[in-house]
Amino acid sequence: VLIKVKYSGINYKDALATVENSKIVSSYPMIPGIDLAGVVEHSDTHAFEKGDEVIVTGYDLGTSHFGGFSEYARVKEEWIVPLPKDLTLEEAMIYGTAGYTAGLAIEKLEHNGLSIEKKDILVRGATGGVGTLAIMMLDSIGFDVIASTGKKGAEDKLKALGAKEVISRIANSDQKALGKRTWQGVIDPVGGESLSQIVKQLDYNGMVAVIGMTAGAKFDSSVFPFILRGVSIIGIDSVYTEMRQRKHIWRRLAKDLK
Repeated sequence: VLIKVKYSGINYKDALATVENSKIVSSYPMIPGIDLAGVVEHSDTHAFEKGDEVIVTGYDLGTSHFGGFSEYARVKEEWIVPLPKDLTLEEAMIYGTAGYTAGLAIEKLEHNGLSIEKKDILVRGATGGVGTLAIMMLDSIGFDVIASTGKKGAEDKLKALGAKEVISRIANSDQKALGKRTWQGVIDPVGGESLSQIVKQLDYNGMVAVIGMTAGAKFDSSVFPFILRGVSIIGIDSVYTEMRQRKHIWRRLAKDLK
């Protein structure tokens, strides 16, 4: 399917793709852009026709397949999501991969028992793309959100987005096996060693949706939070989400998460 690209976002992964030996791009030359929104120009399949407004995120786009930073993009039919009727092409790429990932994390946390009647939700890396959009979405559906950031002067902005409270970065300083039960759920694009502290602070049956690793790819943990509090770590992969769920998340981004 040939798509005339109208909008594309600039993502952390796109930045990594420009770094030598980053292993994000499998071969060169490569056009970056891991997401796009546009209009079908030509289709070899009956699933889409000229004039259809569509979204593409993830898969091999911008890594091993020419991406969204181009006037036209030819992609596989299986990668394409029809634009929901309550969303514009511009809005779709304001959300982009970050918004889609935040929505997917919220969906999975809710599926595992996240409830507005329980303790607060923590959003780490709160000034980043996933973080800011997650705050807005969680606030829109009624959750009390605590935003964690190391950026000075960000408190007013984050509260304007919907955060009830803003706290500094959480350090992995407590050597105890368990910490105070604080969070029912966490959205974490940060990762790294401080994730160990987050796991210790989860409430009974609490969960953390791990999205990224801006602070590192490794962390240490004992089994105690898992066997004494029943906590869960949920991995969020926005690249190869199956299409049924992908369409569902985009419909939510056009409605209750908007």
